[in-house]
Amino acid sequence: MRKIVTSVLAGIGLSLACGTSVYAQDKELTIFWAEWDPANYLQELGNEYEKETGVKITVETTPWSDFQTKAFTEFNAHGDAYDMVVGDSQWLGAGSTGGHYVDLTDFFNKHKLNDVMAPATVKYYAEYPGNSGKYWAIPLEGDAVGWSYRKDWFEDPKEKEAFKAKYGYDLDVPKDFKALHDIAEFFHRPDQKKYGIAIYTDNSYDAMAMGFENALFSYGGELGDYSTYKVDGIINSDKAVAALDAYRDLYKFTPPGWAKSFFVEDNQAITENLAAMSMNYFAFFPSLINEASNPNAKNTGFFANPPGPNGDQFAALGGQGISIVSYSQKQDEAMKFLEWFIKDETQKKWAALGGYTCSAAVLKSPEFQNATPYNKAFYETMFKVKDFWAVPEYAELLQQLNQRIYPYVIGGPGSAKETLDALAGDWNATFKKYGRVK
Repeated sequence: MRKIVTSVLAGIGLSLACGTSVYAQDKELTIFWAEWDPANYLQELGNEYEKETGVKITVETTPWSDFQTKAFTEFNAHGDAYDMVVGDSQWLGAGSTGGHYVDLTDFFNKHKLNDVMAPATVKYYAEYPGNSGKYWAIPLEGDAVGWSYRKDWFEDPKEKEAFKAKYGYDLDVPKDFKALHDIAEFFHRPDQKKYGIAIYTDNSYDAMAMGFENALFSYGGELGDYSTYKVDGIINSDKAVAALDAYRDLYKFTPPGWAKSFFVEDNQAITENLAAMSMNYFAFFPSLINEASNPNAKNTGFFANPPGPNGDQFAALGGQGISIVSYSQKQDEAMKFLEWFIKDETQKKWAALGGYTCSAAVLKSPEFQNATPYNKAFYETMFKVKDFWAVPEYAELLQQLNQRIYPYVIGGPGSAKETLDALAGDWNATFKKYGRVK
C-alpha cells in the first residue's frame, strides 16, 4: 500500500506533462511537528503525495520539549519557515486569535468534515471558540490516553486464584476505576521489584493534566464550563475531589522514583518488567508490540480508560490537527495537500502507515479495529474523549494546575478539596485578568 504508481504521461501530450512536472518540481511544502514516530509516518505519506503530484513535502521536526516554543517564536515573528503546523489542540485559541492560523471554515463546510471526522476530533482539534462553527485545523493525528498491561501477569493461574481470594472477583482487564486500584494494589510488591501501575506525573508540560483528566472525566467531573468560564464549584466539585484522591492513591503503587514520569518512562514500565499496568498515549503503543523494542511484546495487552464509580467513561484527549500557517507564501498549495489528505483512500493509507486516523468511517471499520492489538481500544476511546482548555491563556492555566495538583499527587500535605479550591481560585483570577469573567 505504500507505493502508488502513476503515469503522468497517460492520456496527455508529452509537452504538457513536462510542463506540469517542471512546475510541480518548483513546489515544496514544509510541515512542522514534534519529533516522534507519527511525524515519520506523515513524511512517508508526504512522499506518496510527491509521487502523485511532484510537490515535495518536508516534515520538519523538533523535540517535544521545545516544539511549542519554536513554533510560537516563528509565529510571533510572522515567519514563513513553515507552511503548515501539526499543533496541539490547546493551541487553537492562541493560533486563531493571534492570527497565526488560516481560517478553514469554508474548507471544512465544503468537504462536510463534520460528518467525515469523529465528532470529538472536530470539537477539540478543529473548532474555536467552542460551538462557534469556526474551524482552524483539519483533524490529523487522533490520540488519547489509554492503558497497556502485562497479560502474562494477569493470566497466571496462581495470581488469579490469589486475587479472587483477596478481592472476591476475577482478575481481568479492569472494568472500572475500583478494579484499576485493586489490581495496582495487588501487584505492588516492592520486595520483588514488581509494582502495580505507572501513571503520568511529570509537571513540566501537560503530563500531570492528562493523567488527572483520565480520573476526573471518568468520575463525572469537569474542568469548568467552557462557555461561561465558570470554574468554582466545578473543578473543585465533590466528583473532582474524589477523582484527585483516586489519582493520588494510584501513585502509591508506582515504581520508585516515579515523581517526574511521562510517556518514555511509562512505556519502560512495561518493557523493563516494572509494572502490571501503564498509562500512555495510544501513539506510543506501536513500540510495545514490536519485539525489538519490547521483549514482552507477546505478553502486552491494551485497554481503554475504565469507567468511574457512576459509570461515566471518558479519557484525556491527545492528538493534533494540521493548520495552514497564515504567514506561508504557499497557502493555495497547502490547501491542495489538505484536500488530498482528507480523501478516504488517503485516510486508509495514513492508518496503514501507523498514523491515527480521525476518519469516523475508518475508525469504525473491522479492518482498522483488527489491525493491531490496541486499535479497538483506540476506537472505543476516540468517541469518549474530553480536552483541556483551548483558550489563548491555556499555558497559564496548565502551569497553575501543575503547581497545585503535582505536590498533592506525589504525597504533599493538605487535602484534595483544599488543592482544588486553590486551583479554582487561580483559574478564576486568570479568567478575570483576560476579561472572560467579571
